[in-house]
Amino acid sequence: IFEGLKAYRQPDGGIAIFRPYENARRFNRSASRIAMPALPEDVFVEAIETLVSIDHAWVPDGIGRSLYVRPFMIATEPTVAVRPANTYLFAVILSPVDGLFSTTIEPIRAWLSVDYARSAPGGTGDVKFAGNYAGAMIAQQQAAAHGCDQVVWLDSGERSSIEEMGAMNIFFVESSGDGHRLVTPPLTGTQLAGVTRDSIMRLAGSLGYEVAQRPVTVEQWRLGCADGSCTETFACGTAAVITPIGAVRSGAHDWTIGDGTTGAVTRLLRERLLGIQYGTAPDPFGWRHKIG
Repeated sequence: IFEGLKAYRQPDGGIAIFRPYENARRFNRSASRIAMPALPEDVFVEAIETLVSIDHAWVPDGIGRSLYVRPFMIATEPTVAVRPANTYLFAVILSPVDGLFSTTIEPIRAWLSVDYARSAPGGTGDVKFAGNYAGAMIAQQQAAAHGCDQVVWLDSGERSSIEEMGAMNIFFVESSGDGHRLVTPPLTGTQLAGVTRDSIMRLAGSLGYEVAQRPVTVEQWRLGCADGSCTETFACGTAAVITPIGAVRSGAHDWTIGDGTTGAVTRLLRERLLGIQYGTAPDPFGWRHKIG
């Protein structure tokens, strides 16, 4: 099992980590599902603090650049028995990174995966472990072969409801005369409970947007883009932050979202979230965890 979070250089030269205790809690939820031992949350966070403090010079400057933090746990017992191990190793590694897709905010193209499913009810879709990502690689290759940047995963039964993207959650912006509403699929145990997803819902609510968690089908998404009620769609995650989706491809239909460019709601949420992470904006939620 593993986690992913980032350390950000602040305007005063200091370093802040974004919501590390949320990652600690998710790490333990993953451990429980995979029959691995839990790790005290303070130990998880202290390990990250210690390593980032030692390697502080590797935290880059500049919006869009950060130090990626990868805590993980593996079994170390030398056995081929099919059972939970008796010994485990917890470790943390770091790497400086730029944005996942771009340091700008260029829209990506998404591919609807109907040939493959990422997870199923009762499975491990809400667990952050390597198996979920290994099984998704072939669909990502398929997306690239069709000129797309990322996969949109559908439900494993009828392949009609949208669940999430390759390594990200997904949001739809519905617009009307009453303003804008953010819609994201509910967490049903088949998607990862993203820390960025939770942050966006809380941030959007503070900005006056209505936020709804409800199922969205492919047809609802396509028709909403056609009639103008769905004006924006974006993906979100630790690596991607907030990334707009400009177009969708599938074996049956291709369509553009809005005018294919980055929408105003997506842009505002991204700017506000980055401002909190990089210390250039107030943090009313207490999400910045300062090091030292």
